[in-house]
Amino acid sequence: MRGELSDDTDGTDTDGTAPEGRPSRSIVARLVTLLAVLLVLLVLTLPYDFGRFSPGAFVRIPLEALLAVALLLALPPRASRFVATLAGVALGLLGLLKLFDLGFTASLSRAFDPVLDWALLDEGFAFLSESYGRPAAIGVAIALAVVAVGLPTLVTLSMRRLRGLVIRHRAGTTRTVAALVVVWVVCAAFNVRLVEGVTVADTSATTLTNGHGFQVRLRLDDREKFAALLDDDRFAQTSGDQLLTALRGKNVVISFVESYGRDAVEDPEFAPQVGAVLDGGTSRLNAAGFAAQSGFLTSPTFGGGSWLAHDTLLSGLWVDNDQRHRTLLASDRMTLNGAFRRASWQTVGVMPAVSKPWPEGSFFGYDRFYDARKLAYRGPKFSFGTMPDQYTLASWRRLEQATRDGNPTMTELALVSSHAPWTPVPDLVDWAAIGNGAIFKGTAKESDDKRRNTEQIRADYRHSIEYTLNALISYVQTYGDDDLVFIFLGDHQPAAVVTGENASHDVPITIITRDRAVLDRISGWGWQDGLKPGPQAPVWRMDTFRDRFLTAFGP
Repeated sequence: MRGELSDDTDGTDTDGTAPEGRPSRSIVARLVTLLAVLLVLLVLTLPYDFGRFSPGAFVRIPLEALLAVALLLALPPRASRFVATLAGVALGLLGLLKLFDLGFTASLSRAFDPVLDWALLDEGFAFLSESYGRPAAIGVAIALAVVAVGLPTLVTLSMRRLRGLVIRHRAGTTRTVAALVVVWVVCAAFNVRLVEGVTVADTSATTLTNGHGFQVRLRLDDREKFAALLDDDRFAQTSGDQLLTALRGKNVVISFVESYGRDAVEDPEFAPQVGAVLDGGTSRLNAAGFAAQSGFLTSPTFGGGSWLAHDTLLSGLWVDNDQRHRTLLASDRMTLNGAFRRASWQTVGVMPAVSKPWPEGSFFGYDRFYDARKLAYRGPKFSFGTMPDQYTLASWRRLEQATRDGNPTMTELALVSSHAPWTPVPDLVDWAAIGNGAIFKGTAKESDDKRRNTEQIRADYRHSIEYTLNALISYVQTYGDDDLVFIFLGDHQPAAVVTGENASHDVPITIITRDRAVLDRISGWGWQDGLKPGPQAPVWRMDTFRDRFLTAFGP
């Protein structure tokens, strides 16, 4: 007798009986066959982004399923067994691709890139380790490995089992497939849709794989296009004495605020509180003699990939994927940091999230670079962030005071307290009492809701943005002087769990200074007064900022 899971039998005993208290083998076999059918249909109809999820998505008629069954009916037994196995492996891999797409659309608001995104798995492991601990990250990695092996295996076994079912019930299967083909053609001809707007006649699996194939070809074409853009630089040969002449003697800071997106200042759930922080900060800074102007930039990334935004702003090139990122790092493109260095500024990088070797540092070429180790934080950890943003600002000031030689500095700051997963952040403390950071122990406002539902995540996101903005405003108010030009901006919008579907890629950007002559230089930009850009504020692509900035502050 063949085994119960053979693809050529349903495992029924000759008499259909079973020992008392145990279900008959025929019932178990039928249940296994039903699960096999459901698994295959689930993989075929599973949407590849959460925006397409609805009950109707799983009751479509997949054309691929009809074609596969028709092919199994037409082939001889040995060939059909081979085709069933091959189709099962391909369908299992398709299921994995859809799962990757679901994960990427939920977090980064884009599909998974099969050429470039494998490196992000390492970034994801690091994120989980920093946010939830290494054991949790290892557990997730093991679970993903099980799914990566198990799903193709189960789908392949399911296809082989369905092949046996098709062969045993050839006549009935033929009639059923013929009827479904007629239904599919009619539904396709009249574009029949379910109540959720889902098309009944489905070709989603074919569409998805073709789309990813196009994505691969697009990346190959993009490599040559981007290489040409690298050489097209109007400032490449500009001498240092002709760069940034209107900022001579100024200490310039460009600070990226993690996940500070347009929704933070416009979403009705965030805008009242975040707006109050920005409006109150505008008043406090005005009282201290500072003025500010704000606008929006369109980031090349969404929900993550901060380094792409850093690349784009500083290089003046649209860097929206890791292929462009790596190509940029291998080039001699002049960045905004490089322009300041060429013009005799000392350049400083402050990256509290960097806790291991960072090859990007050699490309940006900072004169001084402070990573997590050099910032020497000794206080409590707050989720992903290696240290609170207030400590980063205080430590940077302390370290730079010790090394400042009278030359003006240009500093790039990357703040992390508002990084996902947006768990509670500490209170602001007295700047003079910060020390090594131990003072932050016990200052975080823990949430009463431990379930971390969407509502709580959104609230924690807002709190983290308020915290970082308050820290920046307080820093400028406390330590700012006549020579400070402070620029802060978001790197990207937060993930879709915060913004919802179809959010823009826009991020706020603000320039603060006491020197009105600096703001006069950008009067033609049309930016709005204050720390908060309004709905009518100009929106530029982030890659245009470098050239606009160098032009505005050049001779």
